[in-house]
Amino acid sequence: MRILLALTIMLLAGCKRGPAQEPAAQVAARAASLLPADQRLAGLYAASCQNCHGHPESGAPPAGYAYAWAPRLAQGEAALLAHTIGGYNGMPAGGQCFTCTQTDYRTLIRFMSAQEAR
Repeated sequence: MRILLALTIMLLAGCKRGPAQEPAAQVAARAASLLPADQRLAGLYAASCQNCHGHPESGAPPAGYAYAWAPRLAQGEAALLAHTIGGYNGMPAGGQCFTCTQTDYRTLIRFMSAQEAR
């Protein structure tokens, strides 16, 4: 499993569409401009998630960059949801979204990790 994860990360590192290959200002502008299509979710995102995931300098993986989210996605949805709800490293519990449901969190994670259509 670890070998597969390492290979996946190495393959993704070779792609030209990751934050490491783009100027920081471009990554920040793109991440800051993204909003979910659903108006209610866009409001939740703007009030909480975007504060960090729309500003890569915060250290959070930028919204819209699957490359940055790949190691987190490899942990599985259950782990990501648990980290979101309970807090993890620099992320506060619930991502400061006090009205989000588990379904909201799942949908917002898919949006931020560029996995919406999958």
